[in-house]
Amino acid sequence: MTPEPCASPAIPTSKPPRRILSVWLARLSVDRWRRASTPEADAAPTALILETAHGPRITAANEAGTAAGARPGMLLADARALCPDLAAVPADPAGDLAALEKLALWAQRWGPWSALDPPDGLLVDVTGAAHLFGGEERLLADVAGAFAARGLTARAALAPTAGAAWALAHYGRGAAILAPEDDPLRLLADLPVAALRLDDDVLTVLRRLGIKRLGELAGVSGAEDDPAREAAARDALRRRFRNRHAPAANPLLRLDQLLGRVPEPLLPVIDRPMPLVQRRLMEPLRHRAPLDTVLADLAADMVRALEARGEGARRLELALWRVDGEVLQRRIELAAATREAAHITRLFATRLDDVEAGFGIEMLQLRASWSEPLALTQADLDAAAESHGTALAACIDRLTIRLGPRAVTRPVARASHIPERAQSWQPPLAPVPAVQQALAFHTRPLKLLDRPEPIAVLHAAPDGVPQRFRWRGEVREVARVEGPERIAPEWWRERSTTRLRDYYRIEDEAGRRYWIYRQGIIGDGRGGVPDWFLQGLYA
Repeated sequence: MTPEPCASPAIPTSKPPRRILSVWLARLSVDRWRRASTPEADAAPTALILETAHGPRITAANEAGTAAGARPGMLLADARALCPDLAAVPADPAGDLAALEKLALWAQRWGPWSALDPPDGLLVDVTGAAHLFGGEERLLADVAGAFAARGLTARAALAPTAGAAWALAHYGRGAAILAPEDDPLRLLADLPVAALRLDDDVLTVLRRLGIKRLGELAGVSGAEDDPAREAAARDALRRRFRNRHAPAANPLLRLDQLLGRVPEPLLPVIDRPMPLVQRRLMEPLRHRAPLDTVLADLAADMVRALEARGEGARRLELALWRVDGEVLQRRIELAAATREAAHITRLFATRLDDVEAGFGIEMLQLRASWSEPLALTQADLDAAAESHGTALAACIDRLTIRLGPRAVTRPVARASHIPERAQSWQPPLAPVPAVQQALAFHTRPLKLLDRPEPIAVLHAAPDGVPQRFRWRGEVREVARVEGPERIAPEWWRERSTTRLRDYYRIEDEAGRRYWIYRQGIIGDGRGGVPDWFLQGLYA
């Protein structure tokens, strides 16, 4: 009897359904502040604030502050009317975004790629990866536990599209998993239209139209079984929002993205490891000469690593591991991107004079924590001068290492009539911002004080010219006066109570000349008696 051939197991060829994980860090800024503060500070009512044109405004509050009545968007003065003991801490939006980028890379433990969902969310593609965690429910439990272990409050949800996962994470009340075979409209119909990630003005228009839930919007847009009714309804909504092309301003586009009818592009976060080279030594180093040799070798290795990436180093960090376990850190910042091994070695040599080797240094590590694109160039006749350190960037680097990181700067002009804003200081080789318009000024003094100093002025009338003033304990008689030059406040960045200034160029009996101004005028409705200040000295 001939045996029947064994049937080989079928190999699935279809792609697994797409699964998107949305993580909402609802209290990211407060959690970051809490991790850096003490338990006593967290127990007191506290709000994170940002300065605005109308005064400090609350962006987030801890639990005690929320219980006291502080809400995001409130003015700090209004919140303190409810809770006089409310403490104010400056918010850190840039730090929150940097922390979110690091969390996006860390979240790739659950999927092959992740994306930012600013200001406080992450999106992770976990397609075909849930079985590695024992199923989707255990994956969500692992996500919640991992974020809780880092001291972060998180809500997570799984769905076939990023829009549906976002809606469940932010507004879902029941299960946080939307299966591929589930009907999104049936399960998400009771969610508010804000779950579509729309702008506030669009939400206002939808509320005026009586559309408050996703189900209502789906019914108006004709997302039913009648194609003719669907086309007519969508055309009516399209005319209402015909001038809105951004996704967050178009409810039809957002609804189609949630249902998977229209693809939603997501920009993944890609980790770019910093160039790093190191040397493990067979024998610990205790003397300076062999240390310089190893440092030169490390610099040459770093140059080759940077060449492979087409970059140059702007910040380099050197770590030295001693035998007793202590790690010594040295860091340098460069004025311009460089790949000159000799220049790097020379700069670090001045930072190693105070190194205590102890029982010896057994490992050295050099890392470029800040690098910039630097194209390969052919060496020319000027390369010899640069190799000897006479180039401008090399000169600035040597001065910075010797005098300090902020000792070498350059002045640049700014487009502002306010004297203290008309110029600023920046790194010497940073690009100079283009001044949009040449501003015509009256004669300005060569020396401006760091801060205007208050003076007492005697004048014939409240709005008259000064006749005598007291500055730094000495009374000065005014011999000549020129002015005033009136400078109004910059309304787009100042508070509404900021007063205008009247500047005078004056000369005392000894021939010394000053630049003073009166802040405010009588009856301007922005304060009481005007104040006088001295801001500059003429040579």
